[in-house]
Amino acid sequence: MKNRYFLFFLTLLLAPALPGAGQSNQPLLLQNERVKLRWQRSADGWHLTQVQVRKGKGWESLANPSGENTLLYAAQKPPTEPETTFKTITGEVFPGPAYKYQTVQWAESTNPVSLNTAGQALHFFPKDAQAGGKTGLRFQQETEAATVQTDWTLDPNFPTDLIVKQTLTARKDGFFSLASPSLATVAPDQLAWASVPGYFQGNTLQPNFALAYAYGHGIPSLPVIYRERCASTLSPLVSTRNGLTLSVIPEPGLARDPWASDKITQIDWNIGLSHMNRKAQLTPTLYFPVLGEPKSSLKAGETITYTFRYSLTDGDWFRALNHAVYDVYRFKESLALRQSRQSLTDRIEKMHHYLTDPKTSMWNVEEYQGRKIGAQSYLGGVVGSDKDAMKNSDYGAMWMLATTTKDPKLTGNVLPYAENFKLTQQQTADGFFKGAAVGQYYLAKSKKFVEEWGEVVEPIGLTYYTLLDIGNMLLFKPDDQELKERLRLGADRLLNWQKPDGSWAVAYDRHSEKEIFKDVQDVRPTFYGLIVAHRLLKDPKYLAAARKGADWFIEKAVKTGRFLGVCGDARYAPDFATGQSAQALLDLFDLTGDARYREAAVMAAKIYTTSIYTHPIASRRKKTVNGTEREDWEISQTGLSFEHGGIFGSATRHGPIQLCSHAGLFIRMYGLTKEPLFADLARAGAIGRDAFVDPATSVASYYWNAMNRGAGPYPHHAWWQVGWITDYLLAEAELRSGGKVSFPRGFVTPKVGPHQTYGFAPGTIYGQKADLIIREGLLKATSPSIDYILAKAEGTDRYYVTLLNNRAQATAFQFSLDGSRIAEGRNARITGLRRLDTGVEIKNPNEPVSLEIPPFGIQVLAVTFSPESGRSSLK
Repeated sequence: MKNRYFLFFLTLLLAPALPGAGQSNQPLLLQNERVKLRWQRSADGWHLTQVQVRKGKGWESLANPSGENTLLYAAQKPPTEPETTFKTITGEVFPGPAYKYQTVQWAESTNPVSLNTAGQALHFFPKDAQAGGKTGLRFQQETEAATVQTDWTLDPNFPTDLIVKQTLTARKDGFFSLASPSLATVAPDQLAWASVPGYFQGNTLQPNFALAYAYGHGIPSLPVIYRERCASTLSPLVSTRNGLTLSVIPEPGLARDPWASDKITQIDWNIGLSHMNRKAQLTPTLYFPVLGEPKSSLKAGETITYTFRYSLTDGDWFRALNHAVYDVYRFKESLALRQSRQSLTDRIEKMHHYLTDPKTSMWNVEEYQGRKIGAQSYLGGVVGSDKDAMKNSDYGAMWMLATTTKDPKLTGNVLPYAENFKLTQQQTADGFFKGAAVGQYYLAKSKKFVEEWGEVVEPIGLTYYTLLDIGNMLLFKPDDQELKERLRLGADRLLNWQKPDGSWAVAYDRHSEKEIFKDVQDVRPTFYGLIVAHRLLKDPKYLAAARKGADWFIEKAVKTGRFLGVCGDARYAPDFATGQSAQALLDLFDLTGDARYREAAVMAAKIYTTSIYTHPIASRRKKTVNGTEREDWEISQTGLSFEHGGIFGSATRHGPIQLCSHAGLFIRMYGLTKEPLFADLARAGAIGRDAFVDPATSVASYYWNAMNRGAGPYPHHAWWQVGWITDYLLAEAELRSGGKVSFPRGFVTPKVGPHQTYGFAPGTIYGQKADLIIREGLLKATSPSIDYILAKAEGTDRYYVTLLNNRAQATAFQFSLDGSRIAEGRNARITGLRRLDTGVEIKNPNEPVSLEIPPFGIQVLAVTFSPESGRSSLK
């Protein structure tokens, strides 16, 4: 590709100027069968007067073609401290003194460079033009600060793309930044959608800067410049009401590499991304270098060059995003590199041991209100904590692992105390908060429950820590009357707090009981708690209220692209609750059959794809990570999601996270929509992540920058890891088997995303009912790319083994079955082993069996055994 560009640019250098091109009024054209661009010379230079895109059999025009260029220049390095403060819609200075984690990010995001007020902006339409053949143009302009040369060509491989190369030669010392020329601008009333993926998306401008910039609740009305560190896909885009999408995509390798060689380089700033030009006109814009950053400092005579592309898509923003992900940043190649060194199944089995060891899991049992309550230590930030905070995470995964393993260390030493923790966590005394969760964390020294960041009570906290957790326990204990009463108590409180329009407050002050955080709306899936109540208690009032809440949420969040997060310490920056919203709406569709909820679920899931990194292109290049040699793909961010991105999310410095809670949802979404991006993002995030897994415990680190340091201060995260891996594997099994392997799903987990609970009821395997079980050591495979799911047919000695090939290549391997494991300790022989897809029985089942499974394929086997080597009972 680079050679092709070189030959073209060489042709431009050698080609004679068009007769009179620089002086005549003859138009200049750049066109093919998909796009048409027309420049016309005016007194002040060459203007773009027509930008058209083929749409069906006709042509659609972008209404306001431009062609204006912008060069930023500063004689001195711009200041790095902010010079402006901003207020919320309720009048307080944002973000407020309590949010120490956001102080640095907000300050650097509101300095003059970020706000695009730094330096002198030199706007111009180029005076000189030259043509090189039928597919290329060159424009040139001398300014007082620099000479700017811009070469345009059509990409023969992607006919909707224009390749642009800009070269700046400094005429004096200083700091320089080139902006991509404004191809066309979009009037606000013609806007359908705009996004800098990873930062915001939406369909209307937002006058309040804090709402737009920090939360993405509307499009910022200032021409801010975003950093690539939280840009999930490097493709700012604007879609118009006539069905066109204009995006700008930097050439791969131009942006920062988060681990360039032997240390973290996550916060390096090589390129700037924006939805506007310097004049605050809507048009996707790229800045290189970033003014004030090292590459922008030039001496007179020095030159910088960069390349990018404009893409003119006949379609919506999601189609344009796919083009950037697959065609430019070659995501399929990144996925193909992923190879596991430890199977996901093995990780679950090893984490089982970690979670039953009180020392490694930091399990604590305390006396509180006459009960023994149990939870794991939490050493992250909690207001009031003296390193004594305790928390449980995934109650569904707790009960699932205990049920499927029948491990007395879980059933006797963990579950009773975790249940007591949950019961004491709910307020039962009369009053405004009756039925709500008292707080996420228990402080052992001061013997009280507290919220993460301040004395607040959130309705979504009630959904999470009362309704979801109790609901997931009730799936396994459907006759537990105390839990049912507690569920109803919480559901009634949520119902009582619901506003007439279907929404909820973000939070209430614990003492005054007044609503707080009025500067943002609760665009979170708070309504999900009422879905739980309806499914378990069968009261129609809960479903009616859930639908009312979901209807409000669709209008205010999904259709506008506005979401809120659930992490109090991040001031609710948008996070994984966006992905959870998609599953919540999908569950509501399953309950009601109302197609509106399915459509909204798909839209929310598409939006959530912009919370997952798709760059840089992964490779086999050798890097050094904490003294260990790694190939680049092993530590690649591609496929990993944010905890929270945006301006002040944790991803700004820590990078993405390893909790791939969205993986199962995305596989379900792929089954529903056949959009490949869903499946590819799920698989890229889930597999081959061994560089982030602690070898001693099989627990992955949370943040990307921690690499393989394990759970660290968050030991309870292992439960979430058991939960999301199980959800992903069972979603893949259902997808790949065409529904022949299917297990009922429970409720989503609190807080971290959309993965759901299993193991509380039998599933079906090729029409036969079977219970999900875990038997460590049952199957040994020679390839770690092979994961397996085990189930037992009800009332028989028949077992089912579902084998999944979790890589992009076919896998030939051998496996063996240990009859003593499958027979629950008896010295048994396998007496039958049969492929369910063909009905063919495999010979010599007690010897290693050879199989080959195609890329991301499946094989389902039925197994029977006899303690006395009896006949096969396969039917």
